[in-house]
Amino acid sequence: MTYTVAGTRVIIDHTQVDDSLRGEGVGAKLVQAAVEWARAENARLMPLCPYAKSVFDKTPAYADVLAK
Repeated sequence: MTYTVAGTRVIIDHTQVDDSLRGEGVGAKLVQAAVEWARAENARLMPLCPYAKSVFDKTPAYADVLAK
């Protein structure tokens, strides 16, 4: 996962998983780790990466760290 820090916002711009790990939920675990980090650091995430955005769209429990 690549990201850019802009103040209290963290822009997730790319999430990539090696082909050998596809289908094992590794990408979702990366997003989950980012959410847990954001909660601990009182940061807000802006998922510009299509994959990360889809995880946020499917996971209402992550709304508390979503940058508005």
